[in-house]
Amino acid sequence: MSLPVAVATGSLSGTSAKASKANIGVFTNPAHDLWISDAAPTLESVQKGEELKEGQVTIAIRSTGICGSDVHFWKHGCIGPMIVCGDHVLGHESAGEVIAAHPSVTSLAVGDRVAIEPQVICNACEPCFTGRYNGCESVDFLSTPPVAGLLRRYVNHPAVWCHKIGHMSYENGAMLEPLSVSLAGLQRAQVRLGDPVLVCGAGPIGLITMICLKAAGACPLVITDIDEGRLKFAKEVCPEVITHKVERLSAEDSAKAIIASFGGIEPSIAIECTGVESSIAAAIWAVKFGGKVFIIGVGKNEIQIPFMRASVREVDLQFQYRYSNTWPRAIRLVENGVVDLSKLVTHRFQLEDALQAFETAADPKTGAIKVQIQSLD
Repeated sequence: MSLPVAVATGSLSGTSAKASKANIGVFTNPAHDLWISDAAPTLESVQKGEELKEGQVTIAIRSTGICGSDVHFWKHGCIGPMIVCGDHVLGHESAGEVIAAHPSVTSLAVGDRVAIEPQVICNACEPCFTGRYNGCESVDFLSTPPVAGLLRRYVNHPAVWCHKIGHMSYENGAMLEPLSVSLAGLQRAQVRLGDPVLVCGAGPIGLITMICLKAAGACPLVITDIDEGRLKFAKEVCPEVITHKVERLSAEDSAKAIIASFGGIEPSIAIECTGVESSIAAAIWAVKFGGKVFIIGVGKNEIQIPFMRASVREVDLQFQYRYSNTWPRAIRLVENGVVDLSKLVTHRFQLEDALQAFETAADPKTGAIKVQIQSLD
C-alpha cells in the first residue's frame, strides 16, 4: 500500500502554496527553437503527489537565473560533447518552495524555502567516494542534455540536493549556483590574503569571482573585459577593483598592459572566466614565475597556448568542472552579508515572458548581467 504524500496547504508567507497552475517549461531543440509548453510533472500529478519517488520533494520554482550555458544550448545546440538531441528544458539556477514531500523525507517539510543543487550523483564511482562528486561518471546534471532543466513551474527533486535558505530571497537563492562555481574556483586556486589576482572576463561568473576575491582579501585586484559597459558595472559593484579594457594586441603585449594596470606587479593568480584562447594566452604571459592560471571559462574543444612561456616560468594551469560541497558555504556567505550578489540581477521577467528574457540575456546591447525568471502561483 502506498503511503500518503504530504502536500502543501500554506507557506511561510501565509499565502497558499498549493499548486494551482498548469506546469509549463522553457524548451529548446536541435533546430534552435525556443518556446514555452506543458512540462512534467503535470498539475494533476503534483496535486496528488503521484510521481514523487522515495527521497523526493516537489518544489514550486520561484526564481531561476539564465546562465550563459542556457543561451549556448539554445543558440548553438551543444557545449562540447553535451548535445541537444530533442526537445529539451533549460535552466539550472533555481530556488523555490517545497509544496509536497514523499513520506521518506525527514530533512525538509512543506513550506521550506530551498535552493536546488541541480545534480544527482551515482554514489558509486571514485569521484563520488572521494567527495569530488562533480566528476561523477553517471551524474544527471539538470539542463545538460538529455536531463531536463529547472525552468519549469514545478519540479520533483531529491531532498538531499535541496538546501534550506531560511528567509533569504528566492532571487539570492537562485544566485547560489553561480556563486558555487566561483567558490569552487577560489578554493582550488588557493587564493591567499594579499595575493594580487587577475580576473579575466566581467560576465556574471567573472563579477561574482571578483566579489569573492575582494571578500577573500586579494589585492590589488584587476578585472579585464572587451566591453567598457561591463567594466563600468564591475567598478560600481566593487569600487576597489582596477578595470582594464582588453585591446587587440598580441598576448604578450596584452599581458604587459595588464601588468601595468597592477602598477607593475605581476599577478600571482589569474582566474580566467571567458574560455577565450587569446585571454588564456594573455593570462599565461601575465602571471609571475611560479604563478597560476585557473580556468573556469568554457571554450573550444582545442586551443593553442604559449607552451614555452608556461614551461620556463613554471606556470601552473588548472581547470574547473562545476562544483562540489560548496552550497552550505555559499549560503553562509550570503546570509551573513560577506558577499552581496543582489546588484548583479539586472533584469526580471515572469515565466510566461521567458522568451523575452532569453532574448534580453543573449543581446549584449541590453546591458544584461544576470536575467532572472520568476514564477508565482
